[in-house]
Amino acid sequence: MTVIEFAGIGPVPYCGMLLGDLGATVIRIDRIDSVSDQVPLFGRGKQSICVDLKRPEGVEVLLRILEGADALIEGFRPGVMERLGLGPDTVQGRNPGLVYGRMTGWGQTGPRAQTAGHDIDYLGVAGALGAIGGESPVPPLNLVADFGGGAMFLAVGVLAGVLESRATGKGQVVDTAMVDGVAHLTTMFHSAMAGGWWTPSRNANLLDGAAPFYTTYRCADGEYVAVGALEPQFFLALVNGLGIEDSLDQMDRAGWPAMRVRFASIFATRTRDEWDRHFAGSDACVAPVRSLAEAPSDPHLVDRGTFVEVDGVVQPAPAPRFDGFQQVPPASVGFAGDSTRDVLSSAGYTHSEISRLERSGIVRTDTGGTADD
Repeated sequence: MTVIEFAGIGPVPYCGMLLGDLGATVIRIDRIDSVSDQVPLFGRGKQSICVDLKRPEGVEVLLRILEGADALIEGFRPGVMERLGLGPDTVQGRNPGLVYGRMTGWGQTGPRAQTAGHDIDYLGVAGALGAIGGESPVPPLNLVADFGGGAMFLAVGVLAGVLESRATGKGQVVDTAMVDGVAHLTTMFHSAMAGGWWTPSRNANLLDGAAPFYTTYRCADGEYVAVGALEPQFFLALVNGLGIEDSLDQMDRAGWPAMRVRFASIFATRTRDEWDRHFAGSDACVAPVRSLAEAPSDPHLVDRGTFVEVDGVVQPAPAPRFDGFQQVPPASVGFAGDSTRDVLSSAGYTHSEISRLERSGIVRTDTGGTADD
């Protein structure tokens, strides 16, 4: 599977990285003046070609490359690709089976479609942000909208489109909006509200930190543990592990404040790592809260090879895994334009045609310097 990715930030390059990790050939289209950079990690394993899309010849180069692709993914505002001469009608006119993946925050239509936004905005409108935090809403990094509601839904949409295309020969346009994805991710909570066991209030529910058995506690060393003892048998393992002998009514909300104080006082008597060892092998659902820097050294993640080191940079390994296939570490991050000649050659351009395109500034080959070299 060959995916053409238009260079950008956030969910589109992450989606391209994910598909590349799973075995797709991903060709990133960089601007002609892109500066070579081996960071960020989203570029790992991708080929790159620098093309001047403001010139008709550059657009024609890209259309020729797209003739041999399975999918295209882009993250521009609605209308930008059309103004470049690379809208779905034009591209699928050259390759009817192409899956055209579009990623935006607000979607291709709607009153906000042409306005800017970021992860926190999409979370806010979709209702997710309002459910997270205490007195004030707390943004959960930019994991939920950019990568959960955006990149992951784009990947699923593209893969579904490719399956359809291979069955029928007909391509698809996949309108992926982060705000739609976030709303989709809140399905469980809409179900819970309909069932009467979830309230719209913040920090007042079973899974939002209100429950003393589903929250975090500060330890003697100032670090934290995460406690998720939801089911009765796990709650019992937690209580026993904390050395509490008297009976506690887990679901008595009136008793939650006192229970939290009691749990907090006990967790404060030992360090985070001491509690980690204490609950090792237990079903109490107690785990250390590690920093991003610490996570690669967690014994469980080390055992699974969840993180790898490539070119001296520690990074998450490809996921998920497939039975019968050995996990392959991700390839190095390349430079912008480092695959220009190879990509053009694969698209049928001759050596002399490639040289002419380079001399005229339609394309650029980078060997590790910058656009100004």
